[in-house]
Amino acid sequence: MKMKGRIVSIALTLMGFCASSWAQEVHHEKESRHSLGITINHAHAFKGVNAQGNRQVLVLPMWGLDYNYRLSEKWWLGLHTDIIVETFEVEAFDKEGEETIRRTRPIAPALMGFYTLNEHWKLGGGAGLEWSEEETFTLNRLAMEYAYPLAQGWELIGAVQYDLRWNAYDTWSLGLGVLMEL
Repeated sequence: MKMKGRIVSIALTLMGFCASSWAQEVHHEKESRHSLGITINHAHAFKGVNAQGNRQVLVLPMWGLDYNYRLSEKWWLGLHTDIIVETFEVEAFDKEGEETIRRTRPIAPALMGFYTLNEHWKLGGGAGLEWSEEETFTLNRLAMEYAYPLAQGWELIGAVQYDLRWNAYDTWSLGLGVLMEL
């Protein structure tokens, strides 16, 4: 009977220790499970067409709205939406002849997966769509983000990303913004 009592006592102690550790871990994760971010960016389209019809690199103002969900310590899943606030024209690739594509303030949400390299750097990739009144394109997005902590739950973020729109055009962008943990 004494042996059973010791085993039960040890088992209850271990279970209590594990439960309290788990509760602290869940509570900590719950505090920073979700985040919202806003960035101001410039998208660069290499095959842009200016008002005179000449090809040039276009630099386009863009907003980024980001929602992220922490899956684990290293992995995040997010919806990152880019909004270019100008109308522009680009030359299409993978189409017969030299076709020009017009884009009126396109919106491009992408479902992104991010891997945290260390406390500052994240690498991500994903897929989505770019909508404009003229046409919708499927896209793939690669991104690299740097986060600098500001205050409790706030970060300053810098981002570089590359968007490949299938059978259309590519852009790369550079942005700066803030991220808030919810």
